[in-house]
Amino acid sequence: DMGTQYRSGIYVENDTQKSVAEATSQIYQRALAGAGGATITTEILPIREFYFAEDYHQQYLAKNPMGYRCHANTGIGYPRHTAAAS
Repeated sequence: DMGTQYRSGIYVENDTQKSVAEATSQIYQRALAGAGGATITTEILPIREFYFAEDYHQQYLAKNPMGYRCHANTGIGYPRHTAAAS
């Protein structure tokens, strides 16, 4: 699937949430880069409006434990240290 409608996103309510999301993304990006992985493209933006998806999309991964092609595991785990240690 291609296009911005398929982009992953983290939508935050305040600056604290934004800081945590950005720090987490930076830590994982270093791990991905170190393993030759791709660049994270998840957008991190303030939440504006929220719309629930259709019922068949709710709890998608619970209903489809193997996920969808784009939900594939990178095989690169999140580093076991805190943002403060980085």
